[in-house]
Order: sequence, then C-alpha cells, then structure tokens
Amino acid sequence: MLDIKLLRENPELVRDNLKKRRDPRYLQLLDELVEHDTLWRQSLTRLNEFRHEKNVLTPEIARLKKEKKEAEARIQFVRALSEKIEGLEREVAAYAGQTRDALLTLPNLLHESVPFGEDDRDNVVVKVVGEPPAFEFEAKNHLAIGLDLDMIDTERGAKTAGHGFVYLKGGLARLDYALLTYTMDFLMERGYLLIEPPYMMRRKPYLGVTDLDFFGDQLYKIEDEDLYLIATSEHPMAAFYMDEVINQSELPIKFVGVSTNFRKEVGAHGKYTRGLFRTHQFNKVEQFIFCLPEDSWTFHEELEDNSEALYRSLGLCFRVVNVCTGDIGSIAAKKYDIEVWMADGEYREAGSNSNCTDYQARRLNVRYRVKEGQTPAGFVHTINNTAIATSRTLVAILEQYQQKDGSVLIPLALQPYMGGLTRLA
Repeated sequence: MLDIKLLRENPELVRDNLKKRRDPRYLQLLDELVEHDTLWRQSLTRLNEFRHEKNVLTPEIARLKKEKKEAEARIQFVRALSEKIEGLEREVAAYAGQTRDALLTLPNLLHESVPFGEDDRDNVVVKVVGEPPAFEFEAKNHLAIGLDLDMIDTERGAKTAGHGFVYLKGGLARLDYALLTYTMDFLMERGYLLIEPPYMMRRKPYLGVTDLDFFGDQLYKIEDEDLYLIATSEHPMAAFYMDEVINQSELPIKFVGVSTNFRKEVGAHGKYTRGLFRTHQFNKVEQFIFCLPEDSWTFHEELEDNSEALYRSLGLCFRVVNVCTGDIGSIAAKKYDIEVWMADGEYREAGSNSNCTDYQARRLNVRYRVKEGQTPAGFVHTINNTAIATSRTLVAILEQYQQKDGSVLIPLALQPYMGGLTRLA
C-alpha cells in the first residue's frame, strides 16, 4: 500500500511511475483515490466543526435548563445538528472505505532500474550461469524421464485429486525432500531462522500480503471458513508481525520458511504446464527479510546471491533476469527471476526475488521504533525470495542430469541426503 501523504503531496510522481506499467486502469484509480481522499478530508473537517459546535451547545442547554430559561430553540438546533453529524459520519466512513480500497489496489512504485516492457519477452537477462549440457543422445523432457523411471504418476494423481496433481515415487520423492533439507541447512548456516508456518491464513492477513482481487483466484478457499490454503510460505511469514512494532535493534530479521503450497494456477493458458513444472501442490523453501528502509536494496541483492549460490552448488545451468514493468506484478518495486535451462533449449522461471519496500508492511501495519517505549519511526521493508521450489528444481535436475541409459545422476551436494543413492535408475 502506498503512503497517502505521498499521494497528497506529489500525485504527479505517482502518476508518472504508474504510467510505466502501461495499464490505464491504475491512472483512473489514482484519480478516483485523490478525489475520494479530498472529499473525505472536506467531510471530516465539516464533521469535526459540527461536533465542536454540538459540544459547545450541549452544556449551554444544560445550564439554561438548570436556570429554568428558554432553551427550546437551541435544543431544536442541536437535534438538527445531530442529524447532520450522523449523515456526515456515514459520508466520512464511505469516503474512507473507498480511499482504502483504492490504496489496496494501486501497485507499488517501481524502482528506476526496472526495465520497461510489456511482458516476459522484455525481461532483461542479467547473467547466464553454467553451460547447457552437451548431450550425445536425444534428450527427453522430465515427464518422459520420470514416467520411464516409474517415479512420476500423473494419471493416478489426476484420478485422486484432479488435473495438476501428481504422485512422486521412490527416489524422486526422496530427492524432493533432499532438496528441502539441503536448502534449509544451506540458509540456516547463513543465519536465517527456520520457520514452519501455518498452512492456512485468514482473509485479513491475506489482504495485507497481496492483492486478493489479482491473486485471489489462485487461492484455495476453505468452504464456510475464514481460511485460505497458503500459496507460499512468504505470505504467513510476512504476516508474522502484523499490527506489531519491532525494535530497531532486532532488525534485520531473516526467516527461511518451508511449506507445502497450494495454487489453482488460474490463467496458465499458453504457459508451459507439462509434468511437474506447474502443479497445484508443491514444496518450497522461501527466504524472507524484515529490515530498515535504508537496507532493503542491500538485502535484496543478498537474497539473490543466496539463490544463485544454491543453484551453482547443484551444478545447474540457469540465468537471472531483471523483470520488466509489464511482468513484475503489483507488490514488488523490483524483481529478479532465476530461470533454469530445460532440455528443449528454453529457460523457464524457477523462482523470484522481490523487494516489496514498505508496500506489504503498510498493508500489514508492521512498523519499527528506534528504542523500546518510543513511538514508531516508520514502516519496515520486506523482501522475499524463492530459494528453491522443489518441483521446478526437480525438472532442471532430471533434464540436465539425464544419462543415455535413461538414468539421472544426483547432484553431488544432494547425495549425502539420499541414503547412498548417486543416481535415479
């Protein structure tokens, strides 16, 4: 959520930033927000004036009655004033609600280094790490490999839960957990506190962490309950300090969250959906940092370094892209994606690294203070990063480590977690 003071004092700065997103709806929403906020302040001023006038007249009427003097005219005036106050209270509440709804919908301000573009084709490649494997045989995709190894069962997954659900079996299921454990160990050694969050969230915190109008159709809602299945551990970690004030001495706070995640993946038409790449249920290790505003860009790069180091340690070929204005989404001010090389020669997204500045913290009301007992100094900044989404990393391992005989080598870093296995066969 943007700072309402910024919108009041410098709306043109916000307007120029929103133009980068090439969505006229945001500019219209900004105009409506400024109008409703102006009307809210005007109505609130009148309301306070009427309340003050009533507060002055009420004891005067009491005094006149006590002295047995004429007070009927003032009584009628105060009754009319009370009706006006009730009407203005409704008006103020309506304008306040409209203003907050617009604030919750407007996207974050983009960092100046975000490249201009319309969609993912305009994302800018920052670096390419590693070389694609030079196969001396016809490489297969991960689904074909998994089916041949009898370690993926999509038909029974669909029979049991529907399209987009799979069974992992044997060595591949074990490799999934090896990735989770290895990544948790990797980040805990770097000073991140391990978090296993609730797998469900109420609507209020979910409104804080993301735009439910945009993201809500990807969530699984629990029938007749104020609960949603989480789509990533980022969301409950972001809500950890909702409506709290953190002492500055405690910052930065670094979490590594592990969870099973659930997404409908609505709107995936035209995207790569084969096998494990886009499923409704998947495991993921997420990095999350609460920090001071002046430190967030440093920690954004730290999270990126962590993820790149993880993929390097697995011996995978990948690239990093700076996500453009048309592909970045509404929450982040800047976002990097790590894209893994796949056997068809394409690079596809495996994880994202987003600096959300104070956008989430304002929505969740997470502030910091310089010292205990002092008033809050401002809102913290939040940064989140997909350390490892195991399903997509499994895709990369299966396709990059496949062998001519149909087996798949296990990356050296993961072998200590595989009970002696060195390959899937």
